[in-house]
Amino acid sequence: MSGESEFAFLPLGAIIQEFRVGGKNIVLGFNTQEQYDKYNSAHFGATIGRVANRIKDAVIHNLNDRDYILAKNNGPNSLHGGGKGWGKCVFDGPQTVKHDGKDALLFKYLSKDGEEGFPGTVEVRVWYTASKEDSKTVLTTEYEVEFVGNECEETVVNMTNHSYFNLGNGPTIEGTKAQLSTADYLPLDSTGIPLGNIDKFPLDVSKPFVLGAAEPDIDDVFLMETDPSKVVLDTRSQPLKLLAQFSHPDTGLHLEVHSTEPAFQFYTGKYINVPAMDGLPARVARAGFCVEPSRYVNAPNEPGWRSMVLLKKGQIFGCKTVYKAWKA
Repeated sequence: MSGESEFAFLPLGAIIQEFRVGGKNIVLGFNTQEQYDKYNSAHFGATIGRVANRIKDAVIHNLNDRDYILAKNNGPNSLHGGGKGWGKCVFDGPQTVKHDGKDALLFKYLSKDGEEGFPGTVEVRVWYTASKEDSKTVLTTEYEVEFVGNECEETVVNMTNHSYFNLGNGPTIEGTKAQLSTADYLPLDSTGIPLGNIDKFPLDVSKPFVLGAAEPDIDDVFLMETDPSKVVLDTRSQPLKLLAQFSHPDTGLHLEVHSTEPAFQFYTGKYINVPAMDGLPARVARAGFCVEPSRYVNAPNEPGWRSMVLLKKGQIFGCKTVYKAWKA
C-alpha cells in the first residue's frame, strides 16, 4: 500500500492509530491495542457501528414489526453501537488486497444477530487505502455492510470513523483555523437527539473561523444533503464532497475531509479526559476535534429518515471518506 509508513491500524475496532504528516502523528491515540481496550472511552480512531451516534431512548421502534431495546450508555440514549460497539470489537485482518485497482488493507467483522440488541447478522468490511496526491498524504476509508443472516428481514446500519485530529504542537486544538462546507444543521435536544427540523447554525461555520481555548464549543450534526429522500443506502456511487478543512499556523499542517455521506458530526472535544500513561501526555478537553461523516442522527426512529439506514436482505450499505493532509 503506497504511503504505508505514514499510517498504522489495529484489529481492535479497525482503529486508525497513526496518520503521519511532516513527521507528526495528527490523530490522537495510544501505543498499544491493550491501552485502547482499557482507556479508549473517547473512541480515538475507532470504526463506529452498528449505528453511529445516538438512538433516542435506546429503542428502535417498529423494525421487523417489533421494538428493539438497546443499551443506555449515554444518558437515556444508546451511543455508538452500545456498550460494546464495533469500535471495541476485534476485526479479522489486516489483509492486503487489491481494491479499486490499488493495494489496500481489509478488515472484516461478523456482527451477529442480537449483538448489543441489534437484529440480524451482518458482515462488516473496512478498506484503508493510502496514497499520495502531489504533496498530500491521502487516506481513503471505505465501509461496506452486508446482511448475511436469515434471522429477520431488516436491520439498521450507520457507520463512521471517530478519529480526533490535532494539527498543532500544543496539548489542545487552540489556534486551529477551521471551515465547514455547510452551516445547515440538525438542532438537538439536551441529550443530543435531533428535534426533527433543519436550521442554520448560530455561527457561520461556512466561513473561516478559529478554534479558541474554549470556544466555539461545537458537538453538532451538519448536513451536506438536506433532502433525506435523496440519500441512498450505498452512497459510494455519489460524488465525494469536501465536508471541512483545517490548518494550523504554528505547524503549517492542513487537513481536508471529503465524503460521500449526507451528514457529519463536528465535535471540538469538550469531554476528552484521558490520563497520562506510558510516555503519553494526558489528553484533556479540546485535545482534538472530530469530523464524523454519517447518516442523520437517530434516523432509525424518524420515518422520513429511516430509509438511509435501513438494510434489508440482499442489500449493501456503503460509504466512502477521504482524508487529505499536507504540510505547507
